[in-house]
Amino acid sequence: MRTKVYFFVFLISNLVIGQGTSNSIAFNNYSVDNNFHASSNTVGANGFQFELLDAGVNTRFSEIGSGFFRNKLIMVSSKKLGGLAKIDPNTNEAYKDLFCLDISKNGQLSLPLLFSRILNTSNSEDQLTFSPDQKTVYYTRSNKENSTEFKLYKADLEENSHGNWINQELLSINQNGVSIENPFMSPKGDKLYFASNMPESIGGYDIYAAKINDDGSLGTPENLGPAINTSSDEKYPSLSLDSKYLYFSSKGHNSIGGFDLFTSRILSDRYKAPRNMGNTINSEYDEIAYFLAAKNKGYVSSNRPNGKGSLDIYTATNDEVIQTVKGRIVDLETQIKLPNTLVILKDEDGIEVARQTTSDIATFNFNVAPFENYSITTLKDGFEPGHFKFEATRGFNTSYKKDLELLSTEAVIEKVDDELMIVLENIYFDFNKYHVKEESTISLNKVIKILKEHPEMTLAVNAHTDNKGRASYNLNLSKKRAASVLRYLVKNGIEKSRLEPKGHGENDPIVDCADNCTEENLQANRRVEFVILN
Repeated sequence: MRTKVYFFVFLISNLVIGQGTSNSIAFNNYSVDNNFHASSNTVGANGFQFELLDAGVNTRFSEIGSGFFRNKLIMVSSKKLGGLAKIDPNTNEAYKDLFCLDISKNGQLSLPLLFSRILNTSNSEDQLTFSPDQKTVYYTRSNKENSTEFKLYKADLEENSHGNWINQELLSINQNGVSIENPFMSPKGDKLYFASNMPESIGGYDIYAAKINDDGSLGTPENLGPAINTSSDEKYPSLSLDSKYLYFSSKGHNSIGGFDLFTSRILSDRYKAPRNMGNTINSEYDEIAYFLAAKNKGYVSSNRPNGKGSLDIYTATNDEVIQTVKGRIVDLETQIKLPNTLVILKDEDGIEVARQTTSDIATFNFNVAPFENYSITTLKDGFEPGHFKFEATRGFNTSYKKDLELLSTEAVIEKVDDELMIVLENIYFDFNKYHVKEESTISLNKVIKILKEHPEMTLAVNAHTDNKGRASYNLNLSKKRAASVLRYLVKNGIEKSRLEPKGHGENDPIVDCADNCTEENLQANRRVEFVILN
Protein backbone atom coordinates (compact mmCIF):
# COMPACT_ATOMS: atom_id res chain seq x y z
CA MET A 1 0.00 0.00 0.00
CA ARG A 2 1.34 3.44 -0.94
CA THR A 3 1.97 5.87 1.91
CA LYS A 4 1.44 9.59 1.40
CA VAL A 5 3.00 12.32 3.50
CA TYR A 6 1.82 15.96 3.41
CA PHE A 7 3.03 19.02 5.27
CA PHE A 8 1.44 22.47 5.15
CA VAL A 9 2.46 25.93 6.39
CA PHE A 10 1.75 29.42 5.14
CA LEU A 11 4.08 32.28 4.26
CA ILE A 12 2.82 35.86 4.26
CA SER A 13 4.96 38.74 3.06
CA ASN A 14 4.65 42.22 1.60
CA LEU A 15 5.59 43.99 -1.61
CA VAL A 16 7.14 47.42 -1.89
CA ILE A 17 7.51 49.19 -5.24
CA GLY A 18 9.61 52.24 -6.02
CA GLN A 19 10.41 54.59 -8.86
CA GLY A 20 13.75 54.35 -10.60
CA THR A 21 14.22 57.95 -11.70
CA SER A 22 16.86 60.34 -10.48
CA ASN A 23 14.57 61.56 -7.73
CA SER A 24 13.60 59.83 -4.51
CA ILE A 25 9.85 59.33 -4.52
CA ALA A 26 7.53 58.09 -1.79
CA PHE A 27 4.91 55.43 -2.48
CA ASN A 28 2.35 54.39 0.10
CA ASN A 29 4.42 55.76 2.97
CA TYR A 30 7.60 54.05 1.74
CA SER A 31 10.61 56.23 0.93
CA VAL A 32 11.96 54.75 -2.25
CA ASP A 33 15.05 55.51 -4.31
CA ASN A 34 15.83 53.49 -7.44
CA ASN A 35 14.29 50.20 -6.32
CA PHE A 36 11.46 48.40 -4.66
CA HIS A 37 11.63 45.08 -2.88
CA ALA A 38 10.47 42.99 0.00
CA SER A 39 12.27 39.92 1.24
CA SER A 40 11.55 37.00 3.48
CA ASN A 41 13.58 33.95 4.46
CA THR A 42 10.70 32.32 6.26
CA VAL A 43 10.55 28.56 5.83
CA GLY A 44 7.07 27.92 4.52
CA ALA A 45 4.68 26.50 1.99
CA ASN A 46 5.97 25.74 -1.48
CA GLY A 47 3.56 23.28 -3.07
CA PHE A 48 5.68 20.13 -2.68
CA GLN A 49 4.03 16.82 -1.91
CA PHE A 50 5.74 13.55 -1.07
CA GLU A 51 4.75 10.05 -2.01
CA LEU A 52 6.68 7.08 -0.65
CA LEU A 53 7.75 4.88 -3.53
CA ASP A 54 6.55 1.30 -3.28
CA ALA A 55 6.85 -1.69 -5.65
CA GLY A 56 9.89 -3.06 -3.81
CA VAL A 57 11.99 0.09 -4.16
CA ASN A 58 12.42 1.00 -0.50
CA THR A 59 13.72 -1.50 2.04
CA ARG A 60 15.02 -1.35 5.58
CA PHE A 61 18.37 -0.46 4.04
CA SER A 62 19.43 2.77 2.30
CA GLU A 63 18.00 3.76 -1.10
CA ILE A 64 19.16 6.98 -2.75
CA GLY A 65 18.25 8.22 -6.22
CA SER A 66 21.08 9.17 -8.56
CA GLY A 67 19.69 10.34 -11.89
CA PHE A 68 18.52 8.79 -15.14
CA PHE A 69 19.95 6.62 -17.89
CA ARG A 70 17.92 5.70 -20.98
CA ASN A 71 14.65 6.55 -19.21
CA LYS A 72 15.54 4.43 -16.21
CA LEU A 73 15.99 5.67 -12.67
CA ILE A 74 19.43 4.86 -11.29
CA MET A 75 19.48 4.14 -7.56
CA VAL A 76 22.23 3.56 -5.02
CA SER A 77 21.29 0.98 -2.38
CA SER A 78 22.87 -1.08 0.38
CA LYS A 79 20.18 -3.75 0.15
CA LYS A 80 21.62 -7.23 0.50
CA LEU A 81 21.76 -9.52 -2.52
CA GLY A 82 21.94 -13.05 -1.21
CA GLY A 83 23.39 -14.34 2.00
CA LEU A 84 27.01 -13.62 1.09
CA ALA A 85 26.76 -9.82 1.02
CA LYS A 86 29.71 -8.13 2.71
CA ILE A 87 28.86 -5.71 5.54
CA ASP A 88 30.46 -2.28 5.71
CA PRO A 89 31.63 -1.80 9.33
CA ASN A 90 31.14 1.98 8.99
CA THR A 91 27.44 1.71 8.17
CA ASN A 92 26.49 -1.79 9.37
CA GLU A 93 24.84 -2.24 5.99
CA ALA A 94 26.02 -4.00 2.86
CA TYR A 95 28.42 -2.18 0.57
CA LYS A 96 26.39 -0.10 -1.85
CA ASP A 97 25.60 -1.04 -5.44
CA LEU A 98 23.96 0.70 -8.40
CA PHE A 99 20.48 -0.41 -9.48
CA CYS A 100 18.20 0.63 -12.34
CA LEU A 101 14.42 0.80 -12.36
CA ASP A 102 12.01 1.20 -15.28
CA ILE A 103 9.62 4.15 -15.01
CA SER A 104 6.08 3.62 -16.27
CA LYS A 105 4.02 6.35 -17.94
CA ASN A 106 2.23 7.06 -14.67
CA GLY A 107 5.53 7.30 -12.80
CA GLN A 108 5.49 3.86 -11.16
CA LEU A 109 8.86 2.19 -10.69
CA SER A 110 9.68 -1.42 -11.48
CA LEU A 111 11.59 -3.85 -9.28
CA PRO A 112 15.25 -2.78 -9.14
CA LEU A 113 17.89 -4.66 -11.12
CA LEU A 114 21.66 -4.32 -10.86
CA PHE A 115 22.67 -1.53 -13.21
CA SER A 116 26.05 -2.57 -14.57
CA ARG A 117 28.30 -5.60 -14.02
CA ILE A 118 31.23 -3.31 -14.89
CA LEU A 119 30.48 -0.31 -12.67
CA ASN A 120 29.33 -2.45 -9.75
CA THR A 121 32.30 -4.01 -7.97
CA SER A 122 33.03 -5.62 -4.63
CA ASN A 123 33.80 -2.14 -3.34
CA SER A 124 31.16 0.43 -2.36
CA GLU A 125 29.61 2.34 -5.27
CA ASP A 126 27.91 5.67 -4.81
CA GLN A 127 26.40 8.49 -6.88
CA LEU A 128 26.92 8.82 -10.63
CA THR A 129 25.96 11.23 -13.40
CA PHE A 130 25.79 11.04 -17.19
CA SER A 131 26.67 13.42 -19.99
CA PRO A 132 23.72 14.82 -21.97
CA ASP A 133 24.34 12.30 -24.79
CA GLN A 134 24.63 9.53 -22.13
CA LYS A 135 27.91 8.32 -23.62
CA THR A 136 30.05 9.32 -20.63
CA VAL A 137 29.55 8.55 -16.95
CA TYR A 138 31.24 10.12 -13.93
CA TYR A 139 30.91 7.93 -10.86
CA THR A 140 32.25 7.55 -7.33
CA ARG A 141 33.58 4.48 -5.55
CA SER A 142 35.29 3.74 -2.25
CA ASN A 143 37.35 0.72 -1.28
CA LYS A 144 36.86 -1.65 1.63
CA GLU A 145 39.91 -0.30 3.46
CA ASN A 146 38.22 3.10 3.78
CA SER A 147 34.57 2.97 2.76
CA THR A 148 33.98 6.60 3.75
CA GLU A 149 36.46 8.05 1.24
CA PHE A 150 35.17 8.11 -2.32
CA LYS A 151 37.14 8.71 -5.50
CA LEU A 152 35.83 10.12 -8.77
CA TYR A 153 36.05 8.07 -11.97
CA LYS A 154 35.06 8.47 -15.59
CA ALA A 155 34.09 5.86 -18.18
CA ASP A 156 32.78 5.82 -21.75
CA LEU A 157 29.95 3.80 -23.23
CA GLU A 158 31.20 1.47 -25.93
CA GLU A 159 29.68 2.29 -29.32
CA ASN A 160 26.64 0.16 -30.22
CA SER A 161 26.80 -1.72 -26.91
CA HIS A 162 24.02 -2.35 -24.39
CA GLY A 163 25.86 -0.93 -21.43
CA ASN A 164 29.49 -1.89 -21.83
CA TRP A 165 31.49 0.83 -20.08
CA ILE A 166 35.11 1.17 -21.23
CA ASN A 167 38.10 3.45 -20.65
CA GLN A 168 37.56 3.56 -16.90
CA GLU A 169 39.75 6.30 -15.49
CA LEU A 170 40.58 7.64 -12.03
CA LEU A 171 40.44 11.41 -12.51
CA SER A 172 43.33 13.69 -11.68
CA ILE A 173 41.39 15.95 -9.29
CA ASN A 174 41.40 13.16 -6.66
CA GLN A 175 43.68 13.74 -3.65
CA ASN A 176 44.96 11.54 -0.86
CA GLY A 177 42.75 11.74 2.19
CA VAL A 178 40.03 13.61 0.27
CA SER A 179 36.58 12.24 -0.55
CA ILE A 180 34.79 13.37 -3.72
CA GLU A 181 31.07 12.59 -3.67
CA ASN A 182 27.68 13.23 -5.31
CA PRO A 183 28.76 14.23 -8.85
CA PHE A 184 26.14 16.01 -10.98
CA MET A 185 26.67 17.15 -14.55
CA SER A 186 24.98 20.35 -15.65
CA PRO A 187 22.23 19.90 -18.28
CA LYS A 188 24.49 21.64 -20.82
CA GLY A 189 27.32 19.20 -20.08
CA ASP A 190 29.85 21.96 -19.39
CA LYS A 191 30.31 21.64 -15.61
CA LEU A 192 30.54 18.90 -13.04
CA TYR A 193 29.28 19.75 -9.56
CA PHE A 194 30.25 17.61 -6.57
CA ALA A 195 30.77 17.61 -2.80
CA SER A 196 34.19 17.24 -1.24
CA ASN A 197 36.15 17.74 1.97
CA MET A 198 39.13 19.25 0.17
CA PRO A 199 41.61 21.08 2.45
CA GLU A 200 40.35 24.52 1.36
CA SER A 201 36.73 23.68 2.23
CA ILE A 202 34.97 26.22 4.42
CA GLY A 203 33.86 23.45 6.75
CA GLY A 204 33.38 19.69 6.44
CA TYR A 205 32.02 19.00 2.97
CA ASP A 206 31.61 21.87 0.51
CA ILE A 207 30.12 21.98 -2.96
CA TYR A 208 32.51 22.52 -5.87
CA ALA A 209 32.20 22.87 -9.63
CA ALA A 210 34.77 22.00 -12.27
CA LYS A 211 34.73 22.80 -15.98
CA ILE A 212 34.44 19.75 -18.23
CA ASN A 213 37.03 19.92 -20.99
CA ASP A 214 36.43 18.70 -24.53
CA ASP A 215 38.26 15.43 -23.79
CA GLY A 216 36.12 14.80 -20.69
CA SER A 217 38.86 15.74 -18.23
CA LEU A 218 38.08 18.24 -15.49
CA GLY A 219 39.46 21.71 -14.88
CA THR A 220 40.52 22.99 -11.49
CA PRO A 221 37.64 22.62 -9.01
CA GLU A 222 36.20 25.89 -7.73
CA ASN A 223 34.55 26.18 -4.34
CA LEU A 224 31.09 27.74 -4.74
CA GLY A 225 31.93 30.10 -1.91
CA PRO A 226 30.33 31.27 1.34
CA ALA A 227 26.97 32.05 -0.24
CA ILE A 228 26.46 28.27 -0.64
CA ASN A 229 28.95 26.61 1.71
CA THR A 230 28.97 26.94 5.49
CA SER A 231 31.01 25.58 8.39
CA SER A 232 28.65 22.59 8.30
CA ASP A 233 28.31 20.00 5.54
CA GLU A 234 26.87 20.77 2.08
CA LYS A 235 26.29 17.80 -0.24
CA TYR A 236 24.22 16.43 -3.14
CA PRO A 237 24.24 19.28 -5.67
CA SER A 238 21.89 19.22 -8.66
CA LEU A 239 20.55 21.75 -11.16
CA SER A 240 17.15 22.61 -12.56
CA LEU A 241 16.44 21.52 -16.12
CA ASP A 242 17.06 25.07 -17.36
CA SER A 243 20.27 25.41 -15.30
CA LYS A 244 18.92 28.50 -13.51
CA TYR A 245 18.74 26.97 -10.02
CA LEU A 246 21.13 25.03 -7.85
CA TYR A 247 19.65 22.51 -5.41
CA PHE A 248 21.68 21.03 -2.57
CA SER A 249 21.48 19.58 0.92
CA SER A 250 22.98 21.37 3.91
CA LYS A 251 23.24 21.03 7.65
CA GLY A 252 23.90 24.77 7.81
CA HIS A 253 21.88 27.81 6.73
CA ASN A 254 19.64 27.39 9.82
CA SER A 255 18.25 24.08 8.64
CA ILE A 256 15.14 22.63 10.28
CA GLY A 257 17.16 19.60 11.30
CA GLY A 258 19.86 17.37 9.85
CA PHE A 259 20.30 17.86 6.11
CA ASP A 260 17.69 20.21 4.58
CA LEU A 261 17.11 20.93 0.91
CA PHE A 262 17.98 24.42 -0.30
CA THR A 263 17.79 26.21 -3.62
CA SER A 264 19.86 29.09 -4.97
CA ARG A 265 19.40 31.13 -8.13
CA ILE A 266 22.47 30.90 -10.35
CA LEU A 267 23.35 34.37 -11.64
CA SER A 268 26.00 35.25 -14.20
CA ASP A 269 28.46 36.36 -11.54
CA ARG A 270 27.32 34.74 -8.31
CA TYR A 271 24.96 32.45 -6.44
CA LYS A 272 22.09 34.07 -4.58
CA ALA A 273 21.62 33.46 -0.88
CA PRO A 274 20.04 30.00 -0.57
CA ARG A 275 16.39 29.63 0.33
CA ASN A 276 15.16 26.73 2.42
CA MET A 277 12.73 24.74 0.26
CA GLY A 278 10.23 24.67 3.11
CA ASN A 279 8.75 22.25 5.59
CA THR A 280 6.51 20.62 3.03
CA ILE A 281 9.69 18.90 1.83
CA ASN A 282 12.15 19.27 4.74
CA SER A 283 11.78 17.70 8.18
CA GLU A 284 13.77 17.33 11.39
CA TYR A 285 15.51 14.42 9.70
CA ASP A 286 17.79 14.24 6.63
CA GLU A 287 16.58 15.18 3.15
CA ILE A 288 19.20 14.58 0.46
CA ALA A 289 19.69 13.88 -3.25
CA TYR A 290 16.93 16.03 -4.73
CA PHE A 291 16.90 16.00 -8.52
CA LEU A 292 14.28 16.70 -11.15
CA ALA A 293 12.72 14.24 -13.56
CA ALA A 294 10.45 16.92 -15.08
CA LYS A 295 9.71 20.58 -14.45
CA ASN A 296 7.51 19.92 -11.41
CA LYS A 297 8.46 16.38 -10.42
CA GLY A 298 11.60 14.99 -8.86
CA TYR A 299 12.97 12.55 -6.32
CA VAL A 300 14.41 13.01 -2.85
CA SER A 301 15.72 10.64 -0.18
CA SER A 302 14.94 10.97 3.51
CA ASN A 303 15.35 8.99 6.73
CA ARG A 304 12.16 10.38 8.25
CA PRO A 305 10.52 7.84 10.59
CA ASN A 306 7.48 7.06 8.44
CA GLY A 307 9.73 5.26 5.91
CA LYS A 308 10.63 1.62 5.62
CA GLY A 309 14.15 1.86 6.91
CA SER A 310 17.29 3.93 6.66
CA LEU A 311 17.11 6.32 3.67
CA ASP A 312 14.04 5.96 1.44
CA ILE A 313 13.24 7.50 -1.93
CA TYR A 314 10.22 9.78 -2.22
CA THR A 315 8.71 11.46 -5.21
CA ALA A 316 8.53 15.25 -4.88
CA THR A 317 5.69 16.74 -6.88
CA ASN A 318 5.59 20.51 -6.98
CA ASP A 319 2.30 22.06 -8.05
CA GLU A 320 3.26 24.91 -10.37
CA VAL A 321 2.89 28.27 -8.67
CA ILE A 322 1.27 30.89 -10.91
CA GLN A 323 2.23 34.47 -10.14
CA THR A 324 1.83 37.74 -12.01
CA VAL A 325 2.90 41.31 -11.51
CA LYS A 326 0.48 43.81 -12.96
CA GLY A 327 -0.58 47.40 -12.71
CA ARG A 328 -1.07 50.64 -14.63
CA ILE A 329 1.43 53.07 -16.06
CA VAL A 330 0.49 56.59 -14.93
CA ASP A 331 1.90 60.11 -14.96
CA LEU A 332 3.52 60.93 -11.62
CA GLU A 333 1.98 64.39 -11.25
CA THR A 334 -1.53 63.95 -12.63
CA GLN A 335 -2.04 60.16 -12.26
CA ILE A 336 -3.34 60.13 -15.84
CA LYS A 337 -2.93 56.66 -17.36
CA LEU A 338 -0.34 56.36 -20.13
CA PRO A 339 -1.20 54.13 -23.11
CA ASN A 340 1.45 53.26 -25.71
CA THR A 341 4.13 52.78 -23.07
CA LEU A 342 6.71 50.08 -23.77
CA VAL A 343 7.18 47.95 -20.64
CA ILE A 344 10.13 45.53 -20.48
CA LEU A 345 10.59 42.82 -17.82
CA LYS A 346 14.16 41.57 -17.19
CA ASP A 347 15.53 38.94 -14.84
CA GLU A 348 18.23 39.54 -12.27
CA ASP A 349 20.94 38.99 -14.89
CA GLY A 350 19.42 41.74 -17.02
CA ILE A 351 18.15 39.28 -19.63
CA GLU A 352 14.82 40.27 -21.16
CA VAL A 353 11.97 37.98 -20.12
CA ALA A 354 9.04 39.72 -21.82
CA ARG A 355 7.83 43.06 -23.19
CA GLN A 356 4.45 44.67 -23.72
CA THR A 357 3.05 47.95 -25.03
CA THR A 358 0.23 49.26 -22.90
CA SER A 359 -3.17 49.60 -24.53
CA ASP A 360 -5.73 52.38 -24.00
CA ILE A 361 -6.23 51.32 -20.37
CA ALA A 362 -2.43 51.58 -19.81
CA THR A 363 -2.06 48.25 -17.99
CA PHE A 364 0.77 45.72 -17.98
CA ASN A 365 0.69 42.07 -16.85
CA PHE A 366 3.71 39.75 -16.63
CA ASN A 367 4.12 36.19 -15.38
CA VAL A 368 6.85 35.91 -12.74
CA ALA A 369 8.46 33.12 -10.71
CA PRO A 370 8.33 32.96 -6.89
CA PHE A 371 11.26 34.43 -4.96
CA GLU A 372 12.85 35.92 -8.08
CA ASN A 373 14.21 39.44 -8.54
CA TYR A 374 13.28 41.39 -11.64
CA SER A 375 13.66 44.83 -13.13
CA ILE A 376 10.94 46.67 -15.06
CA THR A 377 11.88 49.34 -17.58
CA THR A 378 9.35 51.74 -19.11
CA LEU A 379 9.90 53.77 -22.29
CA LYS A 380 7.50 56.44 -23.51
CA ASP A 381 8.04 59.52 -25.63
CA GLY A 382 7.81 62.59 -23.44
CA PHE A 383 8.76 60.80 -20.23
CA GLU A 384 11.95 59.88 -18.45
CA PRO A 385 12.79 56.17 -18.78
CA GLY A 386 11.42 54.40 -15.71
CA HIS A 387 13.54 51.81 -13.88
CA PHE A 388 11.89 49.72 -11.19
CA LYS A 389 13.09 46.77 -9.11
CA PHE A 390 10.69 44.01 -8.17
CA GLU A 391 10.97 40.88 -6.02
CA ALA A 392 8.36 38.11 -6.00
CA THR A 393 8.29 37.41 -2.27
CA ARG A 394 5.55 34.80 -1.94
CA GLY A 395 5.53 31.06 -2.45
CA PHE A 396 1.89 30.55 -3.50
CA ASN A 397 -0.41 31.55 -6.37
CA THR A 398 -0.76 35.31 -6.20
CA SER A 399 -0.76 38.56 -8.13
CA TYR A 400 1.35 41.56 -7.16
CA LYS A 401 -0.32 44.86 -7.99
CA LYS A 402 1.18 48.34 -8.29
CA ASP A 403 0.91 51.33 -10.56
CA LEU A 404 4.22 52.57 -11.96
CA GLU A 405 4.57 56.35 -12.04
CA LEU A 406 6.55 58.07 -14.80
CA LEU A 407 8.17 61.48 -14.66
CA SER A 408 7.43 63.64 -17.70
CA THR A 409 10.17 65.54 -19.51
CA GLU A 410 10.12 69.27 -20.21
CA ALA A 411 9.24 70.69 -23.62
CA VAL A 412 12.12 72.51 -25.31
CA ILE A 413 12.40 75.41 -27.76
CA GLU A 414 14.48 74.48 -30.82
CA LYS A 415 14.97 75.54 -34.42
CA VAL A 416 13.57 72.92 -36.83
CA ASP A 417 13.90 73.47 -40.60
CA ASP A 418 14.51 77.19 -40.06
CA GLU A 419 11.46 77.54 -37.83
CA LEU A 420 11.58 78.10 -34.07
CA MET A 421 9.28 75.56 -32.44
CA ILE A 422 8.18 74.17 -29.09
CA VAL A 423 9.35 70.59 -29.50
CA LEU A 424 7.60 67.84 -27.57
CA GLU A 425 6.09 64.40 -28.02
CA ASN A 426 3.14 63.71 -30.27
CA ILE A 427 -0.38 64.85 -29.46
CA TYR A 428 -2.79 61.89 -29.64
CA PHE A 429 -6.40 61.78 -30.85
CA ASP A 430 -8.73 58.83 -31.14
CA PHE A 431 -8.87 57.33 -34.63
CA ASN A 432 -10.80 59.65 -36.98
CA LYS A 433 -11.63 61.89 -33.98
CA TYR A 434 -10.57 65.40 -33.10
CA HIS A 435 -10.91 65.45 -29.31
CA VAL A 436 -7.57 65.50 -27.52
CA LYS A 437 -6.92 62.24 -25.68
CA GLU A 438 -6.46 62.53 -21.93
CA GLU A 439 -2.81 61.45 -22.03
CA SER A 440 -1.99 64.32 -24.41
CA THR A 441 -3.20 66.92 -21.94
CA ILE A 442 0.08 66.22 -20.11
CA SER A 443 1.93 67.32 -23.26
CA LEU A 444 -0.27 70.37 -23.80
CA ASN A 445 0.37 71.43 -20.20
CA LYS A 446 4.05 71.66 -21.14
CA VAL A 447 3.13 74.12 -23.91
CA ILE A 448 1.00 76.11 -21.45
CA LYS A 449 3.94 76.33 -19.05
CA ILE A 450 6.22 77.79 -21.74
CA LEU A 451 3.55 80.25 -22.90
CA LYS A 452 3.03 81.47 -19.36
CA GLU A 453 6.78 81.82 -18.88
CA HIS A 454 6.94 83.89 -22.11
CA PRO A 455 3.79 86.09 -22.13
CA GLU A 456 4.86 87.85 -25.35
CA MET A 457 5.08 84.58 -27.31
CA THR A 458 2.52 83.73 -30.03
CA LEU A 459 2.11 80.33 -31.63
CA ALA A 460 0.88 78.73 -34.82
CA VAL A 461 -0.88 75.46 -33.94
CA ASN A 462 -0.40 73.33 -37.06
CA ALA A 463 -2.27 70.02 -37.23
CA HIS A 464 -1.31 67.33 -39.80
CA THR A 465 -2.80 63.98 -40.78
CA ASP A 466 -1.49 60.95 -42.66
CA ASN A 467 -2.60 60.25 -46.25
CA LYS A 468 -5.10 57.51 -45.51
CA GLY A 469 -8.58 58.43 -46.77
CA ARG A 470 -9.75 61.35 -48.89
CA ALA A 471 -7.63 64.50 -48.92
CA SER A 472 -10.65 66.75 -48.32
CA TYR A 473 -11.69 64.68 -45.30
CA ASN A 474 -8.16 64.79 -43.87
CA LEU A 475 -7.95 68.54 -44.33
CA ASN A 476 -11.23 69.06 -42.47
CA LEU A 477 -10.15 66.64 -39.70
CA SER A 478 -6.84 68.46 -39.21
CA LYS A 479 -8.65 71.82 -38.89
CA LYS A 480 -10.88 70.35 -36.17
CA ARG A 481 -7.87 68.96 -34.35
CA ALA A 482 -6.06 72.30 -34.43
CA ALA A 483 -9.20 73.96 -33.09
CA SER A 484 -9.50 71.32 -30.35
CA VAL A 485 -5.92 72.01 -29.20
CA LEU A 486 -6.63 75.76 -29.23
CA ARG A 487 -9.73 75.29 -27.07
CA TYR A 488 -7.71 73.36 -24.47
CA LEU A 489 -5.01 76.01 -24.31
CA VAL A 490 -7.55 78.84 -24.00
CA LYS A 491 -9.47 76.92 -21.34
CA ASN A 492 -6.28 76.74 -19.31
CA GLY A 493 -5.44 80.43 -19.32
CA ILE A 494 -3.85 81.21 -22.68
CA GLU A 495 -5.34 84.17 -24.60
CA LYS A 496 -6.87 83.17 -27.90
CA SER A 497 -5.20 86.11 -29.63
CA ARG A 498 -1.81 84.45 -29.07
CA LEU A 499 -2.79 81.33 -31.03
CA GLU A 500 -3.25 80.72 -34.76
CA PRO A 501 -4.75 77.27 -35.45
CA LYS A 502 -4.34 75.81 -38.91
CA GLY A 503 -5.13 72.40 -40.42
CA HIS A 504 -2.78 71.15 -43.14
CA GLY A 505 -4.34 67.76 -43.76
CA GLU A 506 -1.96 65.40 -45.59
CA ASN A 507 -0.24 68.19 -47.56
CA ASP A 508 2.97 68.52 -45.54
CA PRO A 509 4.19 65.05 -44.52
CA ILE A 510 7.43 64.50 -42.62
CA VAL A 511 7.86 61.24 -44.53
CA ASP A 512 6.77 61.55 -48.17
CA CYS A 513 5.96 57.87 -48.67
CA ALA A 514 2.98 58.17 -51.05
CA ASP A 515 1.30 54.75 -51.29
CA ASN A 516 4.13 52.85 -49.57
CA CYS A 517 3.79 54.18 -46.04
CA THR A 518 4.56 51.94 -43.10
CA GLU A 519 2.67 52.31 -39.85
CA GLU A 520 5.71 54.16 -38.47
CA ASN A 521 5.56 56.57 -41.45
CA LEU A 522 1.86 57.21 -40.90
CA GLN A 523 2.41 57.80 -37.20
CA ALA A 524 5.19 60.31 -37.89
CA ASN A 525 2.95 62.24 -40.29
CA ARG A 526 0.06 62.44 -37.79
CA ARG A 527 1.20 65.32 -35.61
CA VAL A 528 0.57 68.74 -34.12
CA GLU A 529 3.38 71.27 -34.36
CA PHE A 530 3.78 74.44 -32.32
CA VAL A 531 5.64 77.08 -34.37
CA ILE A 532 6.76 80.22 -32.54
CA LEU A 533 5.69 83.29 -34.51
CA ASN A 534 7.45 85.92 -32.39
